[in-house]
Amino acid sequence: MAEIAIRGATKTYDGAVTAVDDIDLDVADGELLVLVGPSGCGKSTLLRMVAGLEEVTDGTIEIGGRDVTYLQPKDRDVAMVFQSYALYPHMTVRKNIGYPLRLARVPKDEQVRRVGEVASLLQLDEVLDRRPSQLSGGQRQRVAMGRALVREPQAFLMDEPLSNLDAKLRVEMRAEIARLQRDLGVTTLYVTHDQVEAMTMGTRVAVLDKGRLQQIDTPQRIYDEPVNLFVATFIGSPAMNLLPGRVDDDSGGPVAVLVGRQRLPVDDVLLAAHPSLPSLVGQPVVVGVRPEALDDAGLEPGVAGDRVVEATVDLVESLGAELMVHVAVDLGESAEPGAAPAVGVAEEVARGVSSDDASDAVWQGVLGRRGRVVARLSARSPLRPGDAVKLTVDPIGLHFFDPETGATLRVPQGSPE
Repeated sequence: MAEIAIRGATKTYDGAVTAVDDIDLDVADGELLVLVGPSGCGKSTLLRMVAGLEEVTDGTIEIGGRDVTYLQPKDRDVAMVFQSYALYPHMTVRKNIGYPLRLARVPKDEQVRRVGEVASLLQLDEVLDRRPSQLSGGQRQRVAMGRALVREPQAFLMDEPLSNLDAKLRVEMRAEIARLQRDLGVTTLYVTHDQVEAMTMGTRVAVLDKGRLQQIDTPQRIYDEPVNLFVATFIGSPAMNLLPGRVDDDSGGPVAVLVGRQRLPVDDVLLAAHPSLPSLVGQPVVVGVRPEALDDAGLEPGVAGDRVVEATVDLVESLGAELMVHVAVDLGESAEPGAAPAVGVAEEVARGVSSDDASDAVWQGVLGRRGRVVARLSARSPLRPGDAVKLTVDPIGLHFFDPETGATLRVPQGSPE
């Protein structure tokens, strides 16, 4: 196996549309790195550039220390698993798996041995003489993987291989792929639009948007320390709640953040993570709150403390073990145009829209949703639509962002202040 080194990778179509924009990325030897992002973010294009299926406009790609930027796909020593499986319908499972070995003119006895080993590994022994039409979706997916494994390539490239499976089978297969990758130590670049899939499978996760690399880190670090508004709202289900706030020190007292008429004190731990807050007194910030950082104060009367948000319940979704409670937060005057920068302005600016135009667009399109918050609550909560509720806020789930740039105000762990 070998590492993959991508340097300044850029893909432009017709000299005008940039699908991949100057990406630097390393996949370590034996690592499973997941590329994740919304449709059209450039993740599949980048994967196809590594495979040699898309020409590189600029930059270089190395696999195992060898520059493969301009080599043909067959000369790169990589195997790709596609979304559609691409199995030969007239061939048996045995012949589908062994086909790459036939093309490479591998001796017959070696073909038999390697096909048998892969079939055993993927639990396909009993279906080797069946055709694809006689297999379930999960079995077809394993055959496609087997065809890649049998080649013993330097790296595997997987382009949304689970997207055609039903929800239950996807859960099973993502665990199986992760297990196989770990056991075999295969260098793997995996593309998905499903952030749950990315979080559960990847050794590291690279988040892309509009062809640009937004953040790359371990799944937990990306969840706990998103570097900007896009990553904060894309990673996590339900998404992080965003609210307009303003830094306040209450005439020299402890630092707090005002959200509408409600004051959220910033404790020492939170302040240490966001050391620039005291210098922003009187300035607007975007307040991010994870759904699990909210709790129903009514379940434990007397322990709510001073970090409470008052809201009205709009919708309650029961998932059995927990509730997803949608509430409307009273933002007071901060919901009026001009009182605080719009939550989505930074995201629009990042896409090349002018600050003024972005602000107008957000005020017109996002303002109506601004006070909407989702809380992940205990199934014991008796809340119903229309109820007034007080939600306690766990400071560990609070995040603060610059409303102009969208960048986090949090200092990365281990970084000097």
